[in-house]
Amino acid sequence: MDLLRFSTAGSVDDGKSTLIGRLLYDTKSIFEDQLESIEQTSERRGDDYLDLALLTDGLKAEREQGITIDVAYRYFATPRRKFILADTPGHIQYTRNMVTGASTVNLAIILIDARNGVVEQTRRHSFISSLLQIKHLIVCVNKMDLVDYSEEQYNKVVEEYEQFSSKLKIPDIRYIPISALKGDNVVNESEHMPWFQGSPLLYTLETVHVDNDYNHVDSRFPVQYVIRPQSDSKTDYRGYAGRVSGGVFKPGDDIMVLPSGFTSKIKSLDFFGEELEEAYTPMSVTMTLEDEIDISRGDMIVKPENQSTMGQDIELMICWMNEKKLVPRGKYRLRHTTRDARCIVKDVRYKVDVNTLHRVEDDKSMGLNDIGRILIRTTVPLLHDSYARNRATGSVILVDEFTNETVAAGMII
Repeated sequence: MDLLRFSTAGSVDDGKSTLIGRLLYDTKSIFEDQLESIEQTSERRGDDYLDLALLTDGLKAEREQGITIDVAYRYFATPRRKFILADTPGHIQYTRNMVTGASTVNLAIILIDARNGVVEQTRRHSFISSLLQIKHLIVCVNKMDLVDYSEEQYNKVVEEYEQFSSKLKIPDIRYIPISALKGDNVVNESEHMPWFQGSPLLYTLETVHVDNDYNHVDSRFPVQYVIRPQSDSKTDYRGYAGRVSGGVFKPGDDIMVLPSGFTSKIKSLDFFGEELEEAYTPMSVTMTLEDEIDISRGDMIVKPENQSTMGQDIELMICWMNEKKLVPRGKYRLRHTTRDARCIVKDVRYKVDVNTLHRVEDDKSMGLNDIGRILIRTTVPLLHDSYARNRATGSVILVDEFTNETVAAGMII
């Protein structure tokens, strides 16, 4: 079975945690003791219904306030597919957690309260999903039970979202009217909305095609670790461990090591003592070469005819994730694939107004949750691709040198 990673996003109280709880509950993916625990908690709090949001909201502060603060990951499977889901927060001050949770997913679910329609956080999370190159978006118009399952209200919300999303670069957007609390159109088709002819949410998640989302053209292998076992059986073994970040590698392929430019051929691809016939994204393997080449962590193995870009002046779209504002000409540590470097912010090009998606060029101060474009210069050349081409080699994080806090997530333009 293949694997689908997806996240939920949207404004606070739109029902993200309840939706995930409903998915887990209706697919029978929770244990009896978990069910008993949330039943007791719901009864103790005086709720007249089973609060399925408690399945993901585990922090004390989350349960007291009825909100999501940190990203909660859950794992479940159906006969068709395995799933890893990330429940991300809706509050604006936790946007950075949403960025973290959505950075590795194939699909995002945007929840919209049918009574309120599109709000600022809906736009913000949708724009971030577009920035993160998430190619599949499911817009769930939730709480349809509170608007009497009105088709007119559903169409109104869909039309409002379509006007905004026309400016986004998301190729696949689907719309589903649901009630996470009652279970309408989540796992099973709703009897209350016969006017909706589409599929329920779970069926959509099981059948969405994501294999083509990975870059299988540009071969990229950032070296993470050099393996030299000290044993009698493997006295001369030298392997280069890492995760394939793009393309396909096979024994016998010609390769080039960057930044040195030395070339060789792949001798073998090893995985826990087993030799593989090929390795592709996102497999983690150990590669051995036919020639002895000086290779260390941070180097990248590519195909000679398809090399990554190497440079020090790099344009980034960033999501600022720290209360402390960006310092013009400030110095930060940078982490990109397996390479660590330092950089200086040369210029702030513009900020983005998430409500209109317009560029704001007269205000270049970057604070918490701001999104904008900057130019940096690194101390060493980075082996990179644009984020639109390769999410793994096109992403960076900026780290405060003094506090070691991650201050920004960046996408290379």
